Parts: sequence; structure tokens; C-alpha cells
Amino acid sequence: MVNLEWYRTFKSVYKNGNFSLAAKELFISQPAVSQQISMLEAHVGYKLFNRKSKGVEPTEYAKLLNNLIIEALDRLENVEYGFRAKAFDANRLISIGISKHLMSSLGSCLISKFDFIDFSFHENDTLFELVDSKKLDFGVVTKKYDTFDTIQKKVGEIKQVIIGSNTIDASELKSNIKIKDFTAIEHWLNDQKWFSHNAQIPHIKLFWLYVFNKKRPSMVPNYIIPSEYEMLEILSRNTGIGVVWDINAKDFIAEKRAQLLWNSKQMPSTEVFLLSGKNENLSTIFENIETELKRVLK
Repeated sequence: MVNLEWYRTFKSVYKNGNFSLAAKELFISQPAVSQQISMLEAHVGYKLFNRKSKGVEPTEYAKLLNNLIIEALDRLENVEYGFRAKAFDANRLISIGISKHLMSSLGSCLISKFDFIDFSFHENDTLFELVDSKKLDFGVVTKKYDTFDTIQKKVGEIKQVIIGSNTIDASELKSNIKIKDFTAIEHWLNDQKWFSHNAQIPHIKLFWLYVFNKKRPSMVPNYIIPSEYEMLEILSRNTGIGVVWDINAKDFIAEKRAQLLWNSKQMPSTEVFLLSGKNENLSTIFENIETELKRVLK
């Protein structure tokens, strides 16, 4: 029965014209190279190499054999390399930085794709600095950076919406939204109990700016929970409303644990990017993460 290692050794000797160089390339001993070539010669029934003062030279049959096997052997080695690369990608520890507010919706989707991930929570500019300095392999950011030393690809868009607990009667709000009575809408919203993930209420301020054309809302948050997803969990079990990313609200709405109160057309979408340093060893992993994030954000 033929051994593919014989052909791999034959290819190396043929290319290098030397048993010692072939041994170094294959990480085996020179006697092992000689033995494998002898066994291949016995198998095919022809002498393959003639010894010279420096190295060896192929016989005419060796030249014919090389022409016959080289393409198939290259294909097999490429397949083998691909499997090894995938195994390495799946089993190596990778570091991913992400906003704590997007961890449950975006970061968690990567758990099933990789065996080892070291997550850390940072905001956009810090994430860029860590990736740019190669202290992080990847960053999930909501801001575009102009740089020659990193790779950044858009993976989707997210948008801020107003969500509320199921205990709220939103019929009056939805009626006013339908007739575009923004004064009545704002009055209704101000009368509710508000949840926020930040005392400075950045999401709420942004919503008021785009939807009501006001720099500052008149309401104040009743409850401040520093993680948006945790905030949603608590809101769903109590009574109140909040401005959150639609990607975070999606499962709560689908599972009827909360209700979508308002997805305003005036509120613009925010782009989400995957960021990485320029490193060929990370390219396959980058593509896998990119594909998974795009699937979730589509």
C-alpha cells in the first residue's frame, strides 16, 4: 500500500536536490528521508535519484513521476493546511473588546463559534487604541476610524427605539404618534417612569435631539442600571420605559417580555464595525466573526 509521506518526501528531495535539505524542510532525519525514497523506489520499481558529489539528481522516471503527482499532491497539501488552519482558528484564544451594552446581543453570538474568547468591555476610542496597539485582537465599535494599521469592516446597523414594560397601556401614545402630535407624545413620555443605563442619559438625549429637535429632555431617569441589557431585564419585570438599541430589544419583544413603543423614522441608524490589526494569522478568524455579526445584524 502506498504511503503519501513517501510522495511528500519525494517532492521535497526533487525540489531541493539534496537529502539533507529535504530532511530540514520536513523536520525529519536524513536517514528517514533515504529510507522513504528507497521504499518508494521499491514500490514503483524504478530508481528515482542518482547521487552526485553534492546532492542528488532526478532520473528520467523521477521527472515523469513528478509531472504525474505534483498537482494532486499540492491539492492534498492545501486541503491539509486548510484543516489545520481551521483547527488552529477554532482552538486558539482570541481577545475581543466590545461595549458592555452590546455584549449579550452581539458578543454572545460568537460563543458557539470559538472555543476560547477573552472578552473585555470598553467604549469606542479605547477599543480602537487597544486594537491599534495590538493589545486586543478584535474590537466591535460603532464609530469609523481612518487608519492604515487596522482593518475595519461594516457588519450592520443598529438603531435606538423606545421600549416599555407590558404593564403599560400605550394606546394613547400610539394614537398620538399616528397623528404626529409631538407635543402630546412628549407629554406622555415625560409622565412615565424612565430607566437608563447612564446618569447622563446619552441615548435619551440623542432621541430627543433627532425626534423632538430639542437638545435636552425635561424628564429625569427614575432608575439607572449601568448595563443596557440588565436594564432591559429589570424593566421587563417592572413598570417603565427606556431608549435602547433595537438589537437588544429584539428578543424581549419577540418573547413578549416587553413591548415596542416607538421606532421613530426620525431616529437615524448607527453603523457597527468589526476592527482588527493587520495580521494574516487573524484573517480567517476575522472573516468568521464578520459573517456571524452580519447574520445577527441583518
